[in-house]
Amino acid sequence: MKHLLFWVVMAGLFLRGVHAADKPLKIRLEPFIQDVEEPVDLTHDGTKQLFVVEQAGKIRLVQDGKLQPKPWLDIRDRVQAGGECGLLGIAFHPAFAKNGRFFVNYTTRQNGLHTIISEFHAEPNASEASVETERVILKFKQPFANHNGGQILFGPDGMLYIGTGDGGAAGDPFNNGQRLDTLLGKILRINVDDQQPYAIPRDNPFVEHATARPEIWAYGLRNPWRFCFDRVAGLLYAADVGQNQWEEIDVIEKGKNYGWNLMEGTHPFKDGRPRADLVNPIMEYDHRMGISVTGGYVYRGKRFPELAGFYIYGDFASGRIWGLKFEEARVKAVVELFQGAVSPSSFGEDSEGELYLCDYHHDRVLRLAPAEAP
Repeated sequence: MKHLLFWVVMAGLFLRGVHAADKPLKIRLEPFIQDVEEPVDLTHDGTKQLFVVEQAGKIRLVQDGKLQPKPWLDIRDRVQAGGECGLLGIAFHPAFAKNGRFFVNYTTRQNGLHTIISEFHAEPNASEASVETERVILKFKQPFANHNGGQILFGPDGMLYIGTGDGGAAGDPFNNGQRLDTLLGKILRINVDDQQPYAIPRDNPFVEHATARPEIWAYGLRNPWRFCFDRVAGLLYAADVGQNQWEEIDVIEKGKNYGWNLMEGTHPFKDGRPRADLVNPIMEYDHRMGISVTGGYVYRGKRFPELAGFYIYGDFASGRIWGLKFEEARVKAVVELFQGAVSPSSFGEDSEGELYLCDYHHDRVLRLAPAEAP
Protein backbone atom coordinates (compact mmCIF):
# COMPACT_ATOMS: atom_id res chain seq x y z
CA MET A 1 0.00 0.00 0.00
CA LYS A 2 1.35 3.39 -0.98
CA HIS A 3 1.62 6.26 1.44
CA LEU A 4 -1.09 8.90 1.33
CA LEU A 5 1.33 11.31 -0.39
CA PHE A 6 0.75 9.24 -3.53
CA TRP A 7 -2.97 9.90 -3.27
CA VAL A 8 -2.48 13.63 -2.72
CA VAL A 9 -0.25 13.97 -5.78
CA MET A 10 -2.13 11.62 -8.10
CA ALA A 11 -5.74 12.10 -7.11
CA GLY A 12 -5.89 15.62 -5.68
CA LEU A 13 -7.42 14.50 -2.39
CA PHE A 14 -6.74 17.63 -0.42
CA LEU A 15 -8.63 16.56 2.68
CA ARG A 16 -6.94 17.34 5.94
CA GLY A 17 -6.42 14.61 8.49
CA VAL A 18 -6.61 11.67 6.06
CA HIS A 19 -3.98 9.00 6.58
CA ALA A 20 -3.21 5.53 5.38
CA ALA A 21 -4.32 2.46 7.29
CA ASP A 22 -1.94 1.08 9.90
CA LYS A 23 -1.06 -2.00 7.85
CA PRO A 24 -1.37 -3.08 4.20
CA LEU A 25 -4.86 -4.16 3.24
CA LYS A 26 -5.53 -6.11 0.06
CA ILE A 27 -8.30 -8.31 -1.30
CA ARG A 28 -8.71 -10.77 -4.12
CA LEU A 29 -11.77 -11.51 -6.23
CA GLU A 30 -12.74 -15.14 -6.35
CA PRO A 31 -15.16 -16.69 -8.88
CA PHE A 32 -18.72 -16.99 -7.68
CA ILE A 33 -21.31 -17.00 -10.48
CA GLN A 34 -20.73 -17.24 -14.24
CA ASP A 35 -23.08 -16.74 -17.18
CA VAL A 36 -25.11 -13.79 -15.94
CA GLU A 37 -25.62 -11.32 -18.75
CA GLU A 38 -24.47 -7.77 -18.01
CA PRO A 39 -25.12 -7.87 -14.25
CA VAL A 40 -25.83 -4.47 -12.68
CA ASP A 41 -27.04 -5.25 -9.16
CA LEU A 42 -27.01 -7.97 -6.49
CA THR A 43 -28.89 -8.19 -3.23
CA HIS A 44 -30.63 -10.59 -0.82
CA ASP A 45 -34.15 -11.03 0.52
CA GLY A 46 -33.14 -11.39 4.15
CA THR A 47 -32.15 -15.04 3.70
CA LYS A 48 -29.09 -16.70 2.18
CA GLN A 49 -30.66 -16.43 -1.26
CA LEU A 50 -29.12 -13.90 -3.62
CA PHE A 51 -30.66 -12.09 -6.58
CA VAL A 52 -28.70 -10.81 -9.58
CA VAL A 53 -30.17 -8.10 -11.80
CA GLU A 54 -29.42 -8.36 -15.52
CA GLN A 55 -29.66 -5.07 -17.39
CA ALA A 56 -31.80 -6.45 -20.22
CA GLY A 57 -34.68 -7.10 -17.81
CA LYS A 58 -34.15 -10.35 -15.89
CA ILE A 59 -33.52 -11.14 -12.25
CA ARG A 60 -31.64 -14.37 -11.55
CA LEU A 61 -31.89 -16.40 -8.35
CA VAL A 62 -28.83 -17.84 -6.64
CA GLN A 63 -29.44 -20.64 -4.13
CA ASP A 64 -26.64 -22.36 -2.20
CA GLY A 65 -24.12 -20.65 -4.45
CA LYS A 66 -25.73 -21.97 -7.64
CA LEU A 67 -27.36 -19.91 -10.35
CA GLN A 68 -30.83 -21.22 -11.09
CA PRO A 69 -31.44 -21.80 -14.80
CA LYS A 70 -34.83 -20.12 -15.04
CA PRO A 71 -35.15 -16.35 -14.45
CA TRP A 72 -36.80 -15.45 -11.16
CA LEU A 73 -38.37 -12.43 -12.88
CA ASP A 74 -38.38 -11.66 -16.60
CA ILE A 75 -39.75 -8.27 -17.72
CA ARG A 76 -37.67 -7.82 -20.85
CA ASP A 77 -40.84 -7.03 -22.79
CA ARG A 78 -41.30 -3.88 -20.66
CA VAL A 79 -37.71 -2.71 -20.34
CA GLN A 80 -35.82 -0.33 -22.61
CA ALA A 81 -32.22 -1.53 -22.22
CA GLY A 82 -28.87 -0.49 -23.62
CA GLY A 83 -26.23 2.06 -22.68
CA GLU A 84 -27.29 3.32 -19.25
CA CYS A 85 -30.91 2.22 -19.65
CA GLY A 86 -32.42 -1.06 -18.50
CA LEU A 87 -33.50 -2.91 -15.39
CA LEU A 88 -31.26 -1.13 -12.90
CA GLY A 89 -32.16 -2.03 -9.32
CA ILE A 90 -34.19 -4.17 -6.93
CA ALA A 91 -35.19 -3.72 -3.28
CA PHE A 92 -36.98 -6.23 -1.05
CA HIS A 93 -39.46 -4.91 1.46
CA PRO A 94 -38.16 -5.31 5.06
CA ALA A 95 -41.15 -7.62 5.71
CA PHE A 96 -40.74 -9.56 2.46
CA ALA A 97 -40.84 -12.89 4.31
CA LYS A 98 -44.42 -12.05 5.33
CA ASN A 99 -45.80 -9.86 2.55
CA GLY A 100 -43.82 -10.94 -0.54
CA ARG A 101 -43.40 -7.35 -1.75
CA PHE A 102 -40.38 -6.21 -3.73
CA PHE A 103 -39.63 -3.19 -5.91
CA VAL A 104 -37.68 -2.62 -9.12
CA ASN A 105 -36.30 0.38 -10.99
CA TYR A 106 -36.25 0.26 -14.80
CA THR A 107 -36.47 2.42 -17.91
CA THR A 108 -39.16 1.95 -20.51
CA ARG A 109 -40.40 3.62 -23.69
CA GLN A 110 -44.01 4.67 -23.25
CA ASN A 111 -44.57 7.91 -25.15
CA GLY A 112 -40.89 8.65 -24.64
CA LEU A 113 -38.26 7.35 -22.27
CA HIS A 114 -39.38 7.08 -18.63
CA THR A 115 -38.12 5.69 -15.34
CA ILE A 116 -40.52 3.30 -13.66
CA ILE A 117 -40.54 2.29 -10.00
CA SER A 118 -42.81 -0.74 -9.68
CA GLU A 119 -43.95 -3.11 -6.99
CA PHE A 120 -44.19 -6.87 -7.59
CA HIS A 121 -45.18 -9.78 -5.38
CA ALA A 122 -43.61 -13.19 -4.93
CA GLU A 123 -44.05 -16.05 -2.53
CA PRO A 124 -40.99 -16.21 -0.29
CA ASN A 125 -38.76 -19.13 -1.34
CA ALA A 126 -40.60 -19.42 -4.66
CA SER A 127 -38.57 -20.30 -7.74
CA GLU A 128 -40.02 -17.33 -9.63
CA ALA A 129 -42.04 -14.16 -9.16
CA SER A 130 -45.20 -13.34 -11.04
CA VAL A 131 -44.88 -10.67 -13.72
CA GLU A 132 -48.65 -10.18 -13.53
CA THR A 133 -48.45 -8.59 -10.09
CA GLU A 134 -46.75 -5.39 -11.25
CA ARG A 135 -48.10 -2.14 -9.83
CA VAL A 136 -46.42 1.05 -11.01
CA ILE A 137 -45.94 3.39 -8.06
CA LEU A 138 -43.83 6.15 -9.64
CA LYS A 139 -43.12 7.19 -13.23
CA PHE A 140 -41.16 10.17 -14.51
CA LYS A 141 -39.79 11.25 -17.86
CA GLN A 142 -36.13 11.03 -18.84
CA PRO A 143 -35.05 13.77 -21.27
CA PHE A 144 -31.99 11.80 -22.43
CA ALA A 145 -30.89 8.16 -22.34
CA ASN A 146 -28.08 8.54 -19.79
CA HIS A 147 -27.81 9.45 -16.12
CA ASN A 148 -30.86 7.45 -15.05
CA GLY A 149 -29.68 6.66 -11.54
CA GLY A 150 -30.94 3.18 -10.72
CA GLN A 151 -30.50 2.40 -7.03
CA ILE A 152 -33.49 1.72 -4.81
CA LEU A 153 -33.27 0.49 -1.24
CA PHE A 154 -35.09 0.55 2.05
CA GLY A 155 -33.49 2.56 4.79
CA PRO A 156 -33.35 1.66 8.48
CA ASP A 157 -36.44 3.87 8.87
CA GLY A 158 -38.48 1.62 6.56
CA MET A 159 -38.73 4.26 3.84
CA LEU A 160 -37.88 3.55 0.19
CA TYR A 161 -34.96 5.61 -1.13
CA ILE A 162 -34.52 6.16 -4.88
CA GLY A 163 -31.50 7.56 -6.71
CA THR A 164 -32.17 9.63 -9.84
CA GLY A 165 -29.66 11.09 -12.27
CA ASP A 166 -29.85 14.60 -13.66
CA GLY A 167 -31.55 13.40 -16.85
CA GLY A 168 -28.48 13.07 -18.99
CA ALA A 169 -26.76 14.65 -21.96
CA ALA A 170 -23.74 16.46 -20.44
CA GLY A 171 -23.42 19.33 -17.99
CA ASP A 172 -27.04 19.11 -16.84
CA PRO A 173 -28.49 21.37 -19.58
CA PHE A 174 -31.83 21.81 -17.78
CA ASN A 175 -30.21 22.51 -14.39
CA ASN A 176 -32.14 19.58 -12.91
CA GLY A 177 -29.62 18.98 -10.14
CA GLN A 178 -30.34 22.39 -8.59
CA ARG A 179 -34.06 22.58 -9.28
CA LEU A 180 -36.53 21.48 -6.61
CA ASP A 181 -39.48 21.20 -8.99
CA THR A 182 -38.14 18.02 -10.64
CA LEU A 183 -37.31 14.54 -9.37
CA LEU A 184 -34.11 14.41 -11.45
CA GLY A 185 -30.68 14.77 -9.85
CA LYS A 186 -31.90 13.69 -6.43
CA ILE A 187 -32.18 11.13 -3.68
CA LEU A 188 -35.91 10.57 -3.14
CA ARG A 189 -37.62 9.17 -0.03
CA ILE A 190 -41.16 7.77 -0.03
CA ASN A 191 -43.40 5.64 2.17
CA VAL A 192 -44.80 2.62 0.30
CA ASP A 193 -46.79 1.25 3.25
CA ASP A 194 -49.36 3.82 4.34
CA GLN A 195 -51.26 4.58 1.12
CA GLN A 196 -51.27 3.92 -2.62
CA PRO A 197 -49.29 4.47 -4.70
CA TYR A 198 -47.13 5.93 -1.92
CA ALA A 199 -47.17 8.50 0.85
CA ILE A 200 -44.83 11.41 1.50
CA PRO A 201 -43.05 11.03 4.85
CA ARG A 202 -43.98 13.95 7.07
CA ASP A 203 -40.34 14.63 7.93
CA ASN A 204 -39.15 14.96 4.33
CA PRO A 205 -37.34 18.31 4.08
CA PHE A 206 -39.43 20.04 1.41
CA VAL A 207 -42.99 19.06 2.30
CA GLU A 208 -43.79 22.67 3.22
CA HIS A 209 -42.02 24.13 0.17
CA ALA A 210 -44.72 25.27 -2.25
CA THR A 211 -42.78 24.73 -5.49
CA ALA A 212 -40.66 21.70 -4.50
CA ARG A 213 -41.37 18.02 -5.08
CA PRO A 214 -42.06 16.63 -1.60
CA GLU A 215 -40.39 13.30 -2.45
CA ILE A 216 -36.95 14.95 -2.42
CA TRP A 217 -34.57 13.97 0.39
CA ALA A 218 -31.35 15.50 -1.02
CA TYR A 219 -30.37 17.22 -4.26
CA GLY A 220 -27.51 18.59 -6.36
CA LEU A 221 -26.47 15.16 -7.68
CA ARG A 222 -25.34 14.20 -11.18
CA ASN A 223 -25.80 10.44 -11.27
CA PRO A 224 -25.87 8.68 -7.87
CA TRP A 225 -25.78 5.26 -9.53
CA ARG A 226 -25.17 3.32 -6.31
CA PHE A 227 -25.68 4.24 -2.66
CA CYS A 228 -26.01 2.34 0.61
CA PHE A 229 -26.78 2.61 4.29
CA ASP A 230 -24.16 1.50 6.77
CA ARG A 231 -26.05 -1.22 8.65
CA VAL A 232 -24.28 -0.25 11.90
CA ALA A 233 -23.81 3.54 11.84
CA GLY A 234 -26.85 4.26 9.66
CA LEU A 235 -25.02 6.78 7.44
CA LEU A 236 -26.10 7.03 3.80
CA TYR A 237 -23.12 6.87 1.41
CA ALA A 238 -23.56 7.78 -2.27
CA ALA A 239 -21.04 7.57 -5.12
CA ASP A 240 -21.87 10.31 -7.62
CA VAL A 241 -20.49 9.76 -11.12
CA GLY A 242 -18.51 12.76 -12.35
CA GLN A 243 -18.46 14.81 -15.55
CA ASN A 244 -15.13 16.02 -16.91
CA GLN A 245 -12.57 15.27 -14.24
CA TRP A 246 -13.81 14.39 -10.74
CA GLU A 247 -15.55 11.38 -9.19
CA GLU A 248 -16.96 11.80 -5.69
CA ILE A 249 -18.20 10.05 -2.55
CA ASP A 250 -20.85 11.83 -0.49
CA VAL A 251 -22.48 11.23 2.85
CA ILE A 252 -26.10 12.15 2.18
CA GLU A 253 -28.08 14.09 4.75
CA LYS A 254 -31.63 15.38 4.86
CA GLY A 255 -32.29 18.44 2.71
CA LYS A 256 -28.66 19.05 1.73
CA ASN A 257 -27.43 20.37 -1.62
CA TYR A 258 -24.43 18.46 -3.03
CA GLY A 259 -23.50 21.06 -5.59
CA TRP A 260 -24.05 19.69 -9.08
CA ASN A 261 -24.06 21.43 -11.59
CA LEU A 262 -22.47 24.37 -9.83
CA MET A 263 -19.63 22.18 -8.64
CA GLU A 264 -17.98 18.96 -9.76
CA GLY A 265 -16.70 17.54 -6.52
CA THR A 266 -15.00 20.43 -4.74
CA HIS A 267 -14.25 22.21 -8.03
CA PRO A 268 -16.30 24.93 -9.76
CA PHE A 269 -18.16 23.74 -12.84
CA LYS A 270 -18.89 26.20 -15.63
CA ASP A 271 -19.83 29.41 -13.81
CA GLY A 272 -20.38 27.79 -10.43
CA ARG A 273 -18.73 29.05 -7.27
CA PRO A 274 -18.29 27.53 -3.80
CA ARG A 275 -21.12 28.50 -1.45
CA ALA A 276 -21.69 27.94 2.22
CA ASP A 277 -24.87 25.95 1.57
CA LEU A 278 -23.19 23.42 -0.77
CA VAL A 279 -21.95 20.19 0.82
CA ASN A 280 -18.54 18.96 -0.31
CA PRO A 281 -17.89 15.28 -0.94
CA ILE A 282 -16.01 13.40 1.75
CA MET A 283 -13.66 12.06 -0.94
CA GLU A 284 -12.93 12.65 -4.63
CA TYR A 285 -10.50 11.35 -7.22
CA ASP A 286 -9.59 12.61 -10.66
CA HIS A 287 -9.74 10.88 -14.02
CA ARG A 288 -6.16 9.70 -13.89
CA MET A 289 -7.42 7.16 -11.32
CA GLY A 290 -10.66 6.18 -13.09
CA ILE A 291 -13.59 7.77 -14.89
CA SER A 292 -16.79 6.30 -13.42
CA VAL A 293 -17.17 5.65 -9.72
CA THR A 294 -19.22 2.65 -8.58
CA GLY A 295 -20.52 2.87 -5.04
CA GLY A 296 -20.46 -0.13 -2.73
CA TYR A 297 -21.09 -0.91 0.91
CA VAL A 298 -19.65 -0.33 4.35
CA TYR A 299 -18.13 -3.67 5.23
CA ARG A 300 -19.78 -5.35 8.23
CA GLY A 301 -19.04 -9.01 7.50
CA LYS A 302 -16.64 -11.45 9.17
CA ARG A 303 -14.15 -12.45 6.45
CA PHE A 304 -12.18 -9.18 6.71
CA PRO A 305 -12.08 -8.03 10.33
CA GLU A 306 -9.41 -5.50 9.37
CA LEU A 307 -11.87 -3.87 6.94
CA ALA A 308 -14.71 -3.45 9.44
CA GLY A 309 -16.28 -0.05 8.94
CA PHE A 310 -14.54 0.66 5.62
CA TYR A 311 -16.73 1.90 2.77
CA ILE A 312 -15.78 -0.26 -0.23
CA TYR A 313 -16.14 1.30 -3.69
CA GLY A 314 -14.56 1.01 -7.13
CA ASP A 315 -14.25 2.43 -10.62
CA PHE A 316 -16.03 0.92 -13.62
CA ALA A 317 -13.30 1.83 -16.13
CA SER A 318 -10.02 1.37 -14.26
CA GLY A 319 -10.98 -1.76 -12.30
CA ARG A 320 -9.68 -0.26 -9.08
CA ILE A 321 -11.28 -0.95 -5.70
CA TRP A 322 -10.72 1.20 -2.64
CA GLY A 323 -11.67 1.23 1.02
CA LEU A 324 -12.48 4.46 2.86
CA LYS A 325 -12.81 4.86 6.62
CA PHE A 326 -15.13 7.69 7.64
CA GLU A 327 -15.52 8.34 11.35
CA GLU A 328 -16.20 11.34 13.56
CA ALA A 329 -17.32 13.36 10.52
CA ARG A 330 -14.04 12.98 8.63
CA VAL A 331 -12.15 10.54 6.43
CA LYS A 332 -9.49 8.81 8.49
CA ALA A 333 -8.03 6.37 5.96
CA VAL A 334 -8.08 5.52 2.26
CA VAL A 335 -6.52 2.34 0.87
CA GLU A 336 -6.35 0.82 -2.59
CA LEU A 337 -7.46 -2.80 -2.18
CA PHE A 338 -7.36 -4.15 -5.73
CA GLN A 339 -6.66 -3.31 -9.34
CA GLY A 340 -7.35 -5.71 -12.20
CA ALA A 341 -9.27 -6.57 -15.34
CA VAL A 342 -12.77 -6.14 -13.96
CA SER A 343 -15.58 -3.69 -14.70
CA PRO A 344 -17.50 -3.22 -11.44
CA SER A 345 -20.99 -2.10 -12.41
CA SER A 346 -22.19 -2.72 -8.86
CA PHE A 347 -21.26 -4.27 -5.56
CA GLY A 348 -23.60 -6.54 -3.67
CA GLU A 349 -24.10 -7.53 -0.04
CA ASP A 350 -25.50 -10.76 1.35
CA SER A 351 -27.49 -11.18 4.54
CA GLU A 352 -24.28 -11.70 6.55
CA GLY A 353 -22.60 -8.57 5.29
CA GLU A 354 -20.16 -10.23 2.87
CA LEU A 355 -19.52 -8.42 -0.39
CA TYR A 356 -19.69 -9.31 -4.08
CA LEU A 357 -18.83 -7.54 -7.33
CA CYS A 358 -20.86 -7.52 -10.54
CA ASP A 359 -18.29 -7.73 -13.36
CA TYR A 360 -20.32 -6.25 -16.19
CA HIS A 361 -18.14 -6.87 -19.24
CA HIS A 362 -17.27 -10.44 -18.21
CA ASP A 363 -20.86 -11.53 -17.41
CA ARG A 364 -20.01 -12.81 -13.96
CA VAL A 365 -20.24 -12.15 -10.24
CA LEU A 366 -17.11 -12.30 -8.12
CA ARG A 367 -16.81 -12.56 -4.35
CA LEU A 368 -14.46 -10.41 -2.29
CA ALA A 369 -12.01 -12.63 -0.42
CA PRO A 370 -8.87 -12.12 1.70
CA ALA A 371 -5.76 -11.70 -0.44
CA GLU A 372 -3.93 -14.40 1.46
CA ALA A 373 -5.33 -17.58 2.98
CA PRO A 374 -5.24 -17.62 6.79
